[in-house]
Amino acid sequence: MSNALAIAAVTETIRSLLATGLQFVNEDSVSTKPPDKARDPNDNSDQINLFLYHVLPNAAWRNMDLPKQTRPGETSPPALALDLDYLITAYGSNDHKLLGESMLVMHDTPLLSPDVIASAFPNSGVELQFERVRITLQPLSLEDMYRLWNGFQTQYRVSAAYRVSVVLIESQRSSKAPLPVLKRGKDDQGVHSVASASSSLSALVFPLGQSSAMLGDSLTIQGQNLSPANTTVRFTHAADPLVQELKAHPVVLTPSAGNKAGELTVVLPNDAAAMSVWVPGFYTLSLVIQRPGLPAWTTNELPLGIAPRITRDLAHLAAPGTLTLTSSPRTGANQRVYLIFGDKQIPATTITNPADLTKPTEIAFDVPAMDNGKYVVRLRVDGVDSFPVIQTGTPPKPDFDPNQIVEIP
Repeated sequence: MSNALAIAAVTETIRSLLATGLQFVNEDSVSTKPPDKARDPNDNSDQINLFLYHVLPNAAWRNMDLPKQTRPGETSPPALALDLDYLITAYGSNDHKLLGESMLVMHDTPLLSPDVIASAFPNSGVELQFERVRITLQPLSLEDMYRLWNGFQTQYRVSAAYRVSVVLIESQRSSKAPLPVLKRGKDDQGVHSVASASSSLSALVFPLGQSSAMLGDSLTIQGQNLSPANTTVRFTHAADPLVQELKAHPVVLTPSAGNKAGELTVVLPNDAAAMSVWVPGFYTLSLVIQRPGLPAWTTNELPLGIAPRITRDLAHLAAPGTLTLTSSPRTGANQRVYLIFGDKQIPATTITNPADLTKPTEIAFDVPAMDNGKYVVRLRVDGVDSFPVIQTGTPPKPDFDPNQIVEIP
């Protein structure tokens, strides 16, 4: 198979073919230089220049295994499959004859034979590849040809373009050949089959029509074939690279039966320990089902947001000034934390997590000068906002929480 010398081998093979087949020039008059350096302005001798101006991947062989080198079940890095675009340019008083002779040589040599390649450039491996190297006239429009020569920044001369395909350069990475399978599963019993429909999740219902949940809330999980038996609820933090320990060790809770078929209920903890186990932000929820004697399997995932519960230190603020909030649960490192003051978004100035893991995060914000009035404040952590609304009266109606209103006198 071809090695890294393959491109040079193809170029030298074509140059050798032109030098042998042309009647007007000797071998030294066939060059492979860039067009701006191929010709001395004071030189009037006949000359042919072969220039590789473009290298692109071959679509047919890209990401394909090499035949006879990769057996079924094995993985092998694909070869580097390339198409090479060349430009042939003639110089001298016989330039039209030279160009015609050159094009005839290329026309009469549609395939590069292994013997010719090995003779022109040994040890490249191109002669050993199973896919033959083909030469095809590449018609370029007058506009494309002018653009090409404009890039060379030299005087235009009539030329012919050819595509040479395909060059397969073998990867240096090793292949993987797995050992044969001696048994299928424990005691060679094969896969386990369960004669029942698998569980699947369809929706999450939050209390009071909320768009996300807070610690202490009861979530309703809706889906198909749901049962609390042998089932746990797994919460995985969706942010990355935030709080990697949460991604490695998801929070697992035990559900209970819902109010009707196809529902489960799970209560988010709101004790002191939960303060540092959870963080505000987006999670994914799934069920892990572990039946006796069978491997565990996981349902599909549903997204949910865990909103922070906040307190504010000042009911009246002289703006500009500093407003401090606390967040339960505590925020994690690198989280995006903002204060929504009325309709303005203000980034956090300082974020402090006390050494006592049962204490909430303290977050300070520099509030700019604003008009006098009352403003509802919210804490936004990774795109999840705290709830500024409470239910009051009989029957309950939504209203803004007075403990989350700050007045600028």
